[in-house]
Amino acid sequence: MSRLDWAVVLAYLGATLVLGLWMARRGARSLVDFFVGGRGIPWWLAASSMAATTFNVDTPLYVAGRVARAGVAGNWEWWCFALAHVLLAVALAKLWRRASVMTDLELTELRYGGRPAAVLRAGRAFLFAVPLNCISIGYGMLAMRKVLQGLGLLEGAVHLPGDPRLWALMPIVMVTLVYTAVAGLWGVVVTDLLQYVLALAGAFLVAGYALHEVGGLGALTAQLRAAGQGARLDLLPHGSDALVPLSTMTGYLMVQWWAFRNSDGGGMFVQRLSATAGEREATRAAHLFNLLNYVVRTWPWVLVGLAALVLVPGLADPELAYPVLMRRFLPPGLLGLVFASLLAAFMSTVSTQINWGASYLVHDLYARFGPPRDEATLLRAARWASIGLTLLAAGLSFTMDDVGEVFRFLILIGNGPGLVLLLRWFWWRVNAWAELSAMAAALGLALVSYTSWFEGMGFGGRLWFTALGTLAVWLPVMLLTPPERPEVLEGFYRRVRPGGAWGPQQRATGLAPLDSLRRDVGRWMLWSAATLGAMLAVGAALLR
Repeated sequence: MSRLDWAVVLAYLGATLVLGLWMARRGARSLVDFFVGGRGIPWWLAASSMAATTFNVDTPLYVAGRVARAGVAGNWEWWCFALAHVLLAVALAKLWRRASVMTDLELTELRYGGRPAAVLRAGRAFLFAVPLNCISIGYGMLAMRKVLQGLGLLEGAVHLPGDPRLWALMPIVMVTLVYTAVAGLWGVVVTDLLQYVLALAGAFLVAGYALHEVGGLGALTAQLRAAGQGARLDLLPHGSDALVPLSTMTGYLMVQWWAFRNSDGGGMFVQRLSATAGEREATRAAHLFNLLNYVVRTWPWVLVGLAALVLVPGLADPELAYPVLMRRFLPPGLLGLVFASLLAAFMSTVSTQINWGASYLVHDLYARFGPPRDEATLLRAARWASIGLTLLAAGLSFTMDDVGEVFRFLILIGNGPGLVLLLRWFWWRVNAWAELSAMAAALGLALVSYTSWFEGMGFGGRLWFTALGTLAVWLPVMLLTPPERPEVLEGFYRRVRPGGAWGPQQRATGLAPLDSLRRDVGRWMLWSAATLGAMLAVGAALLR
């Protein structure tokens, strides 16, 4: 990296810090301001923040690794979540905003009642905020270390005491932590917009230079086919040479998207939707996110992964393809800009995860189960929680080695409860015991699937095993335990008035539902076809 490159990087870090701190006046007044932006965040800003959150520094590395190991079709491992995200846009975003919660876990004690609901809320708050969230943040830090390694930026840190990877990461993490802890969600979403634009521009730059080196799109596909790697260009796996097994593909499309614990949107997305001004804005935000996430940003990464197969074949770690191509082909200035774009991707996700995890610890644990505290005390707790989560995640990151493997582990340990989280909106009979048992069974079965007994089972088999095994646990538990008390169900129905099986509550309250489940299912099918169809059409045009 030249001096010009470092000047670009420092300019980006300075601009981000100033922008984040400038928003501190909006995030420092109350807990509602700190965690949901005073419910005044514009829908387009919420959408760009959602897209920036899922665009982490690990993503281009992960996609390059998937393309090297399983071809373009290997990306169905994350493309399948479009089905859940479209459902969020057409049916769930308006319900979440109507519920007017600060965190998705707050809904637990609106939908359920008594001690089981309190235990469920506290258990999920700790589990998701501390171990799972810190693993997820550490997973992003692992990817950032790989970028630093691929660019050769760790070589100058060997003379510093301790772990050079830690010295290289800490300045980036500290800048992120400062504006996140001071400004809250407003600081996160405003910097997310800058970071998303910069990260996307960086991805297009790397793809453009890589394609120029290989001779263009036509030359790229021709060389791959001539080398006997034409199957890597398939958008859907087919034939005897398919790189994605049938069991794995069916697991993606028929299980993973609805069984995963974020099938109802997940805490980070719910936080953004709850921060918008109303139901219409929340729905718009979810639709725009789907466009940005699947149609716009998919293909630069895929093209870089394919170009790497020609330009740097045989990489011991194919996840390093992205930074290696940056280092080889980008001129001074642009290398710094693209490196800054990866910093932007990293910082946008980490800032979101820090703020979201702190919201669980403070709102769902500290404020909910402790004695009454004033707003100033809660804001101090939120900032200390942000610091603690960041330090713990940094320590965990140095126990990880493979981005793709950690991603699949996070999917598996959350695979199973998703169906319960969806049904609780549309069926009055779902109770807290069903959700508790689903959460426990999913975690236990995922860990069991990594034992020697299941050593030969592929990822698709593990998806089926954890999803169906969890279903076999929570469904009998729900039927053998009593439903929630009528007053709890009627209170929830009055507040949200969802469509679906709420007959007893409709009769008791005399209120008709505000939504039609049948109409929403039809719209989900149409929007799913439109979103995935547009994404695949772009890919078909690019790959001929």
